[in-house]
Amino acid sequence: TMAHSKALLVLENFIGGTFVPCSSYIDSYNPSTGDVYCRVPDSGKEEVETAVKAAKAAFPIWSSKSPLERSQILNKLADLIEHDLEAFAQAESKDQGKTITFARTVDIPRAVYNFRFFASSILHHTTECTEMATLGCIHYTSRTPVGVAGLISPWNLPLYLLTWKIAPAIACGNTVVAKPSEMTSVTAWMMCKLLGKAGVPHGVVNVVFGTGSKAGEALVCHPEVPLISFTGSTLTAQRIMEKSAPHCKRLSLELGGKNPAIIFEDADLAQCIPTTLRSSFANQGEICLCTSRIFVQKGIYNEFLKRFVAEAKKWKVGNPSDPTVDVGALISKEHLQKVKNYVKKAQAEGARVLCGEGVDSLVLPTENQKGYFMLPTVIAEVKDESCCMQEEIFGPVTCVVAFDTEEEVIERANNVKYGLAATVWSSNVGRVHRVAQRLQSGLVWTNCWLIRDLNLPFGGMKASGIGREGAKDSYEFFTEVKTITIKH
Repeated sequence: TMAHSKALLVLENFIGGTFVPCSSYIDSYNPSTGDVYCRVPDSGKEEVETAVKAAKAAFPIWSSKSPLERSQILNKLADLIEHDLEAFAQAESKDQGKTITFARTVDIPRAVYNFRFFASSILHHTTECTEMATLGCIHYTSRTPVGVAGLISPWNLPLYLLTWKIAPAIACGNTVVAKPSEMTSVTAWMMCKLLGKAGVPHGVVNVVFGTGSKAGEALVCHPEVPLISFTGSTLTAQRIMEKSAPHCKRLSLELGGKNPAIIFEDADLAQCIPTTLRSSFANQGEICLCTSRIFVQKGIYNEFLKRFVAEAKKWKVGNPSDPTVDVGALISKEHLQKVKNYVKKAQAEGARVLCGEGVDSLVLPTENQKGYFMLPTVIAEVKDESCCMQEEIFGPVTCVVAFDTEEEVIERANNVKYGLAATVWSSNVGRVHRVAQRLQSGLVWTNCWLIRDLNLPFGGMKASGIGREGAKDSYEFFTEVKTITIKH
């Protein structure tokens, strides 16, 4: 009905410092109710063209500002987002389905910190210099911004991952055309409202909303966008590589994971169990760093499983805006179906589902009956070749299997196409270092999970991506380096 559609939030593209309506829109759903609650621009070539023009026009002035001037603007933007932290958290929770607790404590604080971190790090980079005294030469490097950066971010940590790209891009003096996920665009749009107040000049940050196949593709194919930073699926990344190849674009791709946790007999289970529950089910398991294959050494396998399942059953699923809830809604009806199908496949293969989907009953509040909810699900006795052990499920599902020896578990952990993150649980220091060295993984956490120092490289091996991000890595990605030789 018309009355109903009037209540919907309608987003607009942000181009050249102003909000611009679009000729057509896409429905965006509230995952916890299954209702349409927002309309997102369905942008394409024209909108991207306008945004790239605006970004190009803003580049000369922005790139000639000093790092300190840019740093002050980034800090101001961080302050403004932090001031509205609660509103951002509410919006992220409603739009994405994540719990209000997770949005308040993880997503929005991290988005704020992303700006503060790069506002600081941009002040501390140095360039290199070498001398060839015998030839009377010195060589030095200089770094300059690349130009217009195309940034494509996913739906699982919407503002968190968008700002992880925008902050280093503009800190280095680039201008930006960003394309958030059409499923979770609200917090990006809210951030746009603060850019002017923070002193970000018109055209420095442009946000074009829409689908990957239309808006994303137009951005990737644009000849005047020399650089693309993308977080999302390996499948989409393959398409981005193909489409950007004719333009020789610089790519940073952060893709999926099928992350192992390796739990040795000497692990401290009192710490290991609660942390492994978080690494399996935090944010509904919709984090590329989540643990989905848990290898437990035979001697403690039964005890671990018993305790792990008992604790998993205590996780409360329900209305994301309820602060006592641990698991919110999955992003979409289609995604929920996909995740549930993995559990069905495991059962068909003879694996045992110990708790969650199809085993325990899910009780939801009345208003959430049509939402996309699923209980934390633990599957045991899964074969390593099973799709549940090979493919990224990206939901609240984890597989637990037993192993005998260190040698065996390293081989099995590496036996997937991905290589993003791994966790190792052991109190044997020598073993921890040995295993960490041999795991094919961009990140290895020992006796902890998701503790990040943004100074250090972040990214994956194999099908988990190309490139690294972090203080130094992002600086190198978002700048062009030149070697200058002077003979005197």
